[in-house]
Amino acid sequence: MRAEKQNTATRRRQIALAAMGIIARQGLKELNLSAVAREVGLVPSALYRHFKGKEEILQATLTLIRELILENLRIVTRESPSPLEQLRLLMRRHLTMIQEFQAIPRIVFSDEISVPEAGGKKAVYKIIRGLLGQVSLLVARGQQMGQVKPDLDPDTVSVIYLGFIQPPAILWYLSQGNFNIDRHMKKAWPVFEEAVKL
Repeated sequence: MRAEKQNTATRRRQIALAAMGIIARQGLKELNLSAVAREVGLVPSALYRHFKGKEEILQATLTLIRELILENLRIVTRESPSPLEQLRLLMRRHLTMIQEFQAIPRIVFSDEISVPEAGGKKAVYKIIRGLLGQVSLLVARGQQMGQVKPDLDPDTVSVIYLGFIQPPAILWYLSQGNFNIDRHMKKAWPVFEEAVKL
């Protein structure tokens, strides 16, 4: 029974990844059960064992994005005990994630995400608010450890931090990968660090 549940979870993730691949290449308009089934190598009727329709698949992609962000947070907390270094590593991982999963900017900046059944823009907003909350906690921990200026508001710093990520993600997406995210990261991080470091 447990193995069956694990296989179901694995299959659902596989389907969500396939949906993200379609969105990355063709946009949300082209996301449908037949396309996802072809991508995964199933007949469309087999998808109904896991999802009732396009809206549920879209919801699964949003869940996957949230899980990827949480995984990045878990990894950086294991890689370094320093909150400031964790923030640097998280910025790098987040930008790499956007490059690897090109569907993310297409989903985040799409008006088509407003499908009510999938949670739409509210779901995207919740994901971003969750990321901001985690960054705010890292900033507050950095203040407690004497790494970050104590007079800074962690919530404000978290929004500024996201501002170092979203514009290059947009530029990279709009330029079809020509904007150099790595070069940006090398120049942007010292600016952020200088602004917040005690």
